[in-house]
Amino acid sequence: MSRPKFLPENFTLALIATVVAASELPCRGTAALVVDHLTDLAIALLFFLHGAKLSREAVIAAAGHWRLHALVLLTTFVLFPLFGLAFRPILSQLATPTLYAGILFLCTLPSTVQSSIAFTAIAKGNVPAAICSASASSIIGIFVTPLVAGLVLSNHGGAASGWDAIGQITLQLFVPFVCGQLLQPLIGEWIGRHDGIVGAVDQGSILLIVYSAFSAAVSEGLWHQVPPAALAGLVVADGILLGAALITTGLLGKWLGFDRADRVAIIFCGSKKSLSQGVTMAKVIFASHAVGAVILPLMVFHQVQLMVCAALAQRWGRRAELSAPASADTGSVVMR
Repeated sequence: MSRPKFLPENFTLALIATVVAASELPCRGTAALVVDHLTDLAIALLFFLHGAKLSREAVIAAAGHWRLHALVLLTTFVLFPLFGLAFRPILSQLATPTLYAGILFLCTLPSTVQSSIAFTAIAKGNVPAAICSASASSIIGIFVTPLVAGLVLSNHGGAASGWDAIGQITLQLFVPFVCGQLLQPLIGEWIGRHDGIVGAVDQGSILLIVYSAFSAAVSEGLWHQVPPAALAGLVVADGILLGAALITTGLLGKWLGFDRADRVAIIFCGSKKSLSQGVTMAKVIFASHAVGAVILPLMVFHQVQLMVCAALAQRWGRRAELSAPASADTGSVVMR
């Protein structure tokens, strides 16, 4: 029996359960250190597996469709942070200062790989381009996100300097990724056949980080600092950001002359943010007691983007099946 569409997915329920568990039974002292070390190991394993899974052909092909990739990267690392800053008069009224800092942080994150590819496929878009673009965003984000976050969060405190963060992220994320890439010819095919392993490590590492982060944040009085009204405002704020990204990528793709399949890839790769990389980078960039509040906007955005993009992908996919590709107008449908 399939899950009703109005119900959250299993991973979202697991995230909520983890936040509740951390709120009621936060880990402290020695237990917190153990969880922290386990989290570091899980993160290293996650990026090792991602490196081993990504084929060399996909990495090389990423440079082929350079205009599409350039537009996705521009949206991800330039326009998104500008949206966060430009909408400050609105967003800062909807969330507390700490949550607004989390909103700015999510604006600096790379695109997510799995769901960008999945939604592009459902919408009958350019899947190879989505694979290359999302993968390139994920790799480049390891270095660009700390720098951009350091710029946009310079007045909010609690974040490590961009260069210090890059050094830590290189050791914790990029080195395991490169090791996985080096071993890809040997183990890549096996990992491809056992894709569930990567998914389990991906979700497991996120849940560990969320539990550790919220345990520290709850100990510092997180829920006394974040009233229910701020959580409701956070949903609206994330919706505003996602809407701006969807509309902008759709219009830019159309104005720059990309065909329908390419525009679909641009929209989904350029409007999404990676939960897995976000929570891992937040753990490095921010002080431990601040991570919980900082990743809360990202967790909400994750669910909002899944719901909205799933609906759009299904709509565009049906439209593509009923009409010729050239007549499908995804550049303007985001505004309808």
